Amino acid sequence: MVLHSNIIGGGKPFVILHGFLGMGDNWKTLGMQFSEQGFQVHMVDQRNHGHSFHHDDFSYEVLVEDLKHYCDVHNLKQIVLLGHSMGGKTAMLFATKYPEMVSKLIVADISPRFYPVHHDTILNGLSALNFDEIKSRGQADKVLAEYVSDLGTRQFLLKNLYWIEKGRLALRMNIEVLKEEVAEVGEPLPSYATFNGDTLFLRGDRSEYIGVGDESIIKRHFPKADIVTIANAGHWLHAENPTDFFDAVMRFLN
Repeated sequence: MVLHSNIIGGGKPFVILHGFLGMGDNWKTLGMQFSEQGFQVHMVDQRNHGHSFHHDDFSYEVLVEDLKHYCDVHNLKQIVLLGHSMGGKTAMLFATKYPEMVSKLIVADISPRFYPVHHDTILNGLSALNFDEIKSRGQADKVLAEYVSDLGTRQFLLKNLYWIEKGRLALRMNIEVLKEEVAEVGEPLPSYATFNGDTLFLRGDRSEYIGVGDESIIKRHFPKADIVTIANAGHWLHAENPTDFFDAVMRFLN
């Protein structure tokens, strides 16, 4: 089983990994911009997300092996690897396990440390969507609003809606497994894992995912890491300030 992806452009391979409950499509606009800079951009859906396969096994170890298999199938050797949030954790572990395959590593708004479960309300809201009764995106939004007050977050989540057949909506992500295995998303990078290649950590100035205390942890695992703060941005820094995000990545790559 090979991960689904959207591939655009030609040139040096640039693989992008989305965050929890997201999909590769979330990166379409930035992916186009990166492709215009001479990269072949692979916007990958991780297992149990987007158009990729559903499976009961879900951990960073299997996400990393999924990506290794994907790279082997597509004959990708020296990749630029960018991951946001959960995708950033996958990218970190991949780089420490297969350093020869990663030319540059970019991690967006996540640290190597442990994070407690904090997606409960969102997962409960998604689980509450009864598609025997819900027949439109508007109806789905109304139910989700009882759990998630922020409109932007709901719009992000509702990108997972699709018509499974005429008149019947469904969610692309495997909500049952993700709800069951959500604790895996907060797991830390193993204490021994290190990557000595060029690394960029980007954090939103309004996000609490990478704090001052995380800098020493980052440097322990990634000795060559630069840590750059994106202004006017929270956890979804690539969506909230795509211009500064793009510029920071390109400065690093050039």
